[in-house]
Amino acid sequence: MMGKLICFMMSMIAAIQAQMPLGFEEAMNNAGQKDVLAVKNYEIGASLIEEYTDVEHLEMETDVRTRGLGLNSTANDASGKTIGQAGGLEASINSNVIGTAHIAWQSFDPVPSSKGRHQLIGRSVEDLTGVFSIEKFIQLWSNSCPGEISVDWLPCH
Repeated sequence: MMGKLICFMMSMIAAIQAQMPLGFEEAMNNAGQKDVLAVKNYEIGASLIEEYTDVEHLEMETDVRTRGLGLNSTANDASGKTIGQAGGLEASINSNVIGTAHIAWQSFDPVPSSKGRHQLIGRSVEDLTGVFSIEKFIQLWSNSCPGEISVDWLPCH
């Protein structure tokens, strides 16, 4: 009788260990899917990041174009004074998302200050969570002003 009880207890312990808890199985099936795009243009001082995390559904169409016109190219202000290199960064973002999104851009002075730091000129951060659609166009050009050629812009010096 004691042998049958021990055998029964051993089989119960084995059966308990073989089953995974439902929470663990769900967590493994949604292992934090992630999609990240980061673009930097050092010549003009512009950067962009598009990041999706904890994604259940993602339909994404992103087109990013960045250009620097070379080390010898320059951008001039209205008076003709040289203020830096010419170039730009453009991004067209169209997404349908169930999850979390982080879209950000920043512009900084490509020429370091006397302390060796690059001054931040402009920045935009957008964080979204839930079910949503994103349609966004970002255009950063060196030496552009609002209303001139861009939606988001690098300010005039």
